[in-house]
Amino acid sequence: MAKAPRSLVGQTVAITGGARGIGRATAAALISQGARIAIGDIDASLAEHTAQELGGGTIGLPLDVTNRDSFETFLEEVEARLGPLDVMINNAGIMPVGPFVEETDGTAQRLIDINLHGVIFGSKLALTRFLPRGRGHLVNIASTAGKAGFPGGATYCATKHAVVGLSEAIRAEVRGTEIGVSIVMPVGVNTELYSGLQAARGFKTAEPEDVADAIVEALQTGRVDVFVPKSVGRVLRLTSLVGRRVSDAVTRVLKADQVLTNPNHAARAAYEQRLGSTVAAAEKSARPPATEASPATGSTLATEAPQTPAEPSEEREAQTV
Repeated sequence: MAKAPRSLVGQTVAITGGARGIGRATAAALISQGARIAIGDIDASLAEHTAQELGGGTIGLPLDVTNRDSFETFLEEVEARLGPLDVMINNAGIMPVGPFVEETDGTAQRLIDINLHGVIFGSKLALTRFLPRGRGHLVNIASTAGKAGFPGGATYCATKHAVVGLSEAIRAEVRGTEIGVSIVMPVGVNTELYSGLQAARGFKTAEPEDVADAIVEALQTGRVDVFVPKSVGRVLRLTSLVGRRVSDAVTRVLKADQVLTNPNHAARAAYEQRLGSTVAAAEKSARPPATEASPATGSTLATEAPQTPAEPSEEREAQTV
């Protein structure tokens, strides 16, 4: 006899990158289940606007997932206003595409900072709240790219493999408690992050609402591996059982090796411009202090280079899938 789905009524849920895309759709789906929702986003004004549109007592707060202090402040505010955290959904992420050797070091660093360090911060800070209570649910948004490697997205795939491995390890550490861990692995999703990219043969591009529904189901049932669509999980399990030659052939038949290699840059223009801006802003803030010669001694003196914080519009969508 199947277990009755867990009730989500009154659950306090925090969602990163929640102002649009998968985050927004997930917030809407959970509101319909009676949960209390907080969305965090690098674009604070958009987070507030989205929260107002969603209603249901949803709150929108500023959040830079690459900054631990920002993340801690976000969760403290969530708990102060909505109550103890029950569910943490690490959704924020970026996906620049292109040949690996042409990727700038700044782009790679930004990918790691948002897609991996952001999930590490969110997971640690959530667990510090879950463990004393002995309960909670951690949902980490990875990707089917976390189970395979796709040309045109090498570092992106690396970060998603890391999220899968991180989540598996956390799950092993909390075994025996009432803390659940779910790993969400969708194929391409119809958000701006995936704009201008084609779907693999046989797999329709998912909608944000499809992922949101899968997350709701995972929270209700405790499902660990969450593939969207579910059929992609069956394909991945099958290809893991055969040799390289066969699995490579299946990849070519499905044209999965072409998904990230032939982007429509015109369709991705707005997203790529925002990505470029956020990478440039991060690189600028990370530069070491400049030096100048002392007119009196000829020695060098450290002078602090001006650091201009990124405008909200520069990082808008940059931490949202």
